[in-house]
Amino acid sequence: MNRILALIERDLRKFFRSPALMMVSMVFPLVQLVVLGYAFGGNIKHLTVGVVNQDHGLQTVKLREMFGAIAANAQTFTTVNYNDPKQAIHDLKNGRINAVINIPPNFSRETLEHTSPQVALIEDNTDNFVAKALEGSLTQLIQSFNQPKVQPRVAGQVTLSVVELYPYVPYIQYLLAGSVVLAIFVSAMIGGGIIYIDDKARGIHEGYLVTPITKFELIMGFNLSGSLKAILAGLVLSTMGALLAGIPHPMDPARIVRLSVVVVVTSLALISMMFLMMVRVSDPLVPRATFGVMNTLLFFPSGAVYPVNGFPAWMKAIALVDPFTYAVHAFKSLFLKNTGLGAITGDLLFLSVFTVIMMGSATLLFRRTL
Repeated sequence: MNRILALIERDLRKFFRSPALMMVSMVFPLVQLVVLGYAFGGNIKHLTVGVVNQDHGLQTVKLREMFGAIAANAQTFTTVNYNDPKQAIHDLKNGRINAVINIPPNFSRETLEHTSPQVALIEDNTDNFVAKALEGSLTQLIQSFNQPKVQPRVAGQVTLSVVELYPYVPYIQYLLAGSVVLAIFVSAMIGGGIIYIDDKARGIHEGYLVTPITKFELIMGFNLSGSLKAILAGLVLSTMGALLAGIPHPMDPARIVRLSVVVVVTSLALISMMFLMMVRVSDPLVPRATFGVMNTLLFFPSGAVYPVNGFPAWMKAIALVDPFTYAVHAFKSLFLKNTGLGAITGDLLFLSVFTVIMMGSATLLFRRTL
């Protein structure tokens, strides 16, 4: 029993000598609970809807006032005016807006004559959560618009005609982007800074420190070797996942090239981030305890399983600086919409700048000492 107690005492001493490990073990599970609790559900708000008004009559003014009431109260969406329907559709396809409402010519006249005018809702149905939220909000709005002060003898109310921009998107296709990013992240966890930590634990790192290799070269070597593994995992899952999920034209060469660009940029960003996190860590237990929590903090707020618009403000702040958010958006655009690189330029730019910052910070913090 004394020997058993001695082993227990030894492990407890090691635990209390590592504040970071204590923090991960005791505090981070609470963070994980809160994040998971808010990552699913919530009312989707602050969507952007383009309005193409081809009528400009009195009834259109009433309809626009109701749009403003939704923006001020329920905050489901705000409207942006377009004069050119083609430009509105172009912005919808490139993700600048979430839907387009087309008010046809003679809308006010047909409304007053009770000849059943139609308002078209052109939606980006690659995100079923956003599409359903918009359909429900606008359906209620049209029903309120149709309520007359005096009931007419002949029914001639306004109806909403829904136009889906893309074919039906099953949820497995919606999750594919997040799964690819998650696979890259797992490779980043295995091939990032943890390699150097294991080398420290085995004493192998002494061989690095007696060579004339610079700090930057050492960090770059670790990051590139880990990135190659992550790139391989991302490419395989992108191809196989697209086939399993039933993505249209999964072997399109142009799409594969664009996916490869996103895989490479994402891999470099996540590998460099993991190396920065582990650059001053010596205890090999810390990264193993941290990775599960990091997975939760990065994956769920990214919009991979539920739209960011449904999150509370503090989770939106996490999503704003989360590299997963931009990688998931880029993959969704390519998988579900088959857009060009122009639609994801902002995502690629953020991930590239993020990589440079992480690499530079890791180089500054790295110590060439035992």
